Amino acid sequence: MALRPYWKGYLKLSLVTCPVNMTPATSESEKVRFHTLNKETGNRVVSQYVDSVTRKPVRDENEAKGYARGENDYVILTDDDLDNVALDTVRTIDIEKFAPADSIEWVYLEKPHYLMPDDAVGNEAFAVIRDAMKADKVVGISKLVIGRREKAVVLEPRDDGIVLWSLRFGDEVRPEENYFEDIDDEADPDLIPLVQKLIKQKTKRWTPDMVSDPIQESLLALIAEKKKALKPRKKTGKSKEAAPASNVVNIMDALRKSVADELKARKAG
Repeated sequence: MALRPYWKGYLKLSLVTCPVNMTPATSESEKVRFHTLNKETGNRVVSQYVDSVTRKPVRDENEAKGYARGENDYVILTDDDLDNVALDTVRTIDIEKFAPADSIEWVYLEKPHYLMPDDAVGNEAFAVIRDAMKADKVVGISKLVIGRREKAVVLEPRDDGIVLWSLRFGDEVRPEENYFEDIDDEADPDLIPLVQKLIKQKTKRWTPDMVSDPIQESLLALIAEKKKALKPRKKTGKSKEAAPASNVVNIMDALRKSVADELKARKAG
């Protein structure tokens, strides 16, 4: 089942425009997540914004962005102020140029999103842009506001849709020559065939199972065991026993041991 769109707007190439929607191509919602607890009571710990001077909690409606212009001196910007400086790229992906599909270095690719037509009327225009890029083996270059920041993006035709990759800015990517310059540029030619043989033996067609997370699986198994252990015991009519101590610490110890055992198994393998 498709998820609710993360963004809605328009895809534009010269005079060709169509409504589109976009959703992240990746998710971490299935990952095991932990809450922070008070280990003495077992209650959840909550966080809140507190005024640095009065030490009183700040209500949501009183929160604002502040740009520092001096020590303890800020220009206050509300959400309405920020919305008023919206760029065209907030709602329109205008393809400005194209580049060969294999010319974008992987290190610049940041996060993938699925881009698709938002209604039946825009299907044809979307398909024309997608198939033209496929035929010429190019990707589209554009800009889009994501999280209040204008990001460069790449549009890559993929099957019946388009994958939109947000790009890292140039100053965010460290030059590889700074790290690779001291590595020998030639390997022993007699050893290369041996490694090639090993590579051939280990080469298989890609499947998502190749990047499964064994630690995640171990955590889920451990949590399932702990859930069973937490089931209430039947009353026996004997004198009341002291309430068992909170098992929060025991769970954390078990998790640490599980992770350590998994790492040891990896090294041994």
